[in-house]
Amino acid sequence: MTDPGPWGAPPPPAKPAHAPPASWRRRLLWLVFVIGGGALAAILLHVAPWALRTGYDWTFVVVWGGFLLLMSLGLMTARRGDILKGVRHAAIWVAVVGLLAFGYLYRAELAEAPLRLRMALNVGAPVATGERELRVAQTEGGAFVVVGQVNGQPVLFMVDTGATDTVLSPADARRVGIDVEHLNYDQTAETANGLGSGAAWTADRLAVGGLELGAFPMVVNKAPMGGSLLGMSFLDELESFEVRDRTLILRWREGAGSHPLAPT
Repeated sequence: MTDPGPWGAPPPPAKPAHAPPASWRRRLLWLVFVIGGGALAAILLHVAPWALRTGYDWTFVVVWGGFLLLMSLGLMTARRGDILKGVRHAAIWVAVVGLLAFGYLYRAELAEAPLRLRMALNVGAPVATGERELRVAQTEGGAFVVVGQVNGQPVLFMVDTGATDTVLSPADARRVGIDVEHLNYDQTAETANGLGSGAAWTADRLAVGGLELGAFPMVVNKAPMGGSLLGMSFLDELESFEVRDRTLILRWREGAGSHPLAPT
């Protein structure tokens, strides 16, 4: 008999753990899994027979089918704790693959997310989205407002396709430096409040985003207004304008206006 020494006898070596034999319930579930997988594959092949046309397609199905079959065989004899751990890992991978697939499917929308954020945070500020293209976000009230510059002074315009001219309110005209008291208000126009009077005036420079127009004719309204209007006299200088997804898109041709600038 071996002397156990001062610390007592060493513990007996642990017996290797063996996975329990598969129960009849697991075998039944595995059989249902195999039959269901085969039936699903047959239905998909019947619905879309063109899905498996090349040898590569069949190889893909055989490889992944064999992989899933081996995985299912392993689950039959695995311990409950190992199964739960495997399920957690599989869920993580499914979430990663799903996130990547979501990003791929909606890559165009995600690419425009920074642009939409810039327009939402800077209401009225035109955002350059191309060499000669601007976008303006719609306000909560349904209008399109854009910040332009008249002779270097910022003016908030409301885009109005029903207005023939580009109209400055008296307040904006004074801020630009116009002596509104000595203008000749000899023009009349039909407005929402009735017949209004205006005076012709020419701006040395009208800029909206990257488009600059020199010697631009405008009208200074005599009566107070809620804001200035960017009318068809400006929109006609563009190559096109359209509204899409609550966004006004302005495009102009190369060389438009007296002094076209590149978008900044």
